[in-house]
Amino acid sequence: MPTSTLTDAISQAVHIILNGDSALWEIIALSFRVSLSALLLAIIIGIPISILMVIYQFPGRRFLHIIVDTLMALPPVVVGLLVYLLLSRNGPLGIMGLLYTPTAMIIAQTALITPIVVALSFPIFAQNWLRLNEQLHMLGFKPRHCLRILIAESRIGLVTVILAAFGRAIAEIGAVMIVGGNIEHHTRVMTTAIAMETRQGNLALALALGIVLILLALLINTAAHLFTMDSRLLRKAIFKKEGNS
Repeated sequence: MPTSTLTDAISQAVHIILNGDSALWEIIALSFRVSLSALLLAIIIGIPISILMVIYQFPGRRFLHIIVDTLMALPPVVVGLLVYLLLSRNGPLGIMGLLYTPTAMIIAQTALITPIVVALSFPIFAQNWLRLNEQLHMLGFKPRHCLRILIAESRIGLVTVILAAFGRAIAEIGAVMIVGGNIEHHTRVMTTAIAMETRQGNLALALALGIVLILLALLINTAAHLFTMDSRLLRKAIFKKEGNS
C-alpha cells in the first residue's frame, strides 16, 4: 500500500472513531455483548470445575486435566465446526434454530474460553488451597465456608484469568465466522468485520475497528499487569508486617 493511501486510511479511520460512526459502534456493541456473555458462562462453568479439580481427588481427575489441555490446543475453526454441527438443521440442537445468531457465537466463544478459565485458575486455587487447607480444617470451617475463603483469597489472580479469557474471546474470528455467518446488523463483530471490510477494500472502517481492538488489547494487558503488580506489592507488605510483628 502506498504511503499516501495508508496515511489517508488512518486519517479516515480516526475520523470514523471520533465522529461516532453508527456502523462502527453497532459492531463494537455486538462484539462486547457476545464476548461478555461468553465470559460470564465460562466463569460459571469453569471456576467450579477448577475448584473441584483442586479440592477433590476423584476418579478421572487426571483424564479431565488432559481433556482441558486438549481443548485449549484445539484450533478455533475446529471448535466452530463442532458447534456448527451441533446447531445445524440435521444436528442434535438444530430444532432450536440457533445457527447464524449471536447465541451461536456465544456458545462457540464459551467453548473456546472455558478451558482457558479452568487451566489458568487451577494453579491459583491449588496454591491457595495448599496453604489454607489444613488451617481451615483445624478451625472447623464447613465446606461452603472453605470455598468462600478460597475464592476470596484467589480473587486477585482470578481477575487476571478473567481478563485473559475476555481478551481471547473478543479477538476470536474463526469460530464465530463459522457459526455466526457475519450477517450485517445481526452477527457482524469486530474481527469478522475487519476481515470482510479488508477484502472489500474499505480500509478506513477496517482500520478503525483494528485500532479499537488494539486499544482494547492494550487496556486488558495493562489492567492484568497492574493487578499482578498490586498483588505482589500487597504480599510484600503483608510479609513485611508479619516480619516486624
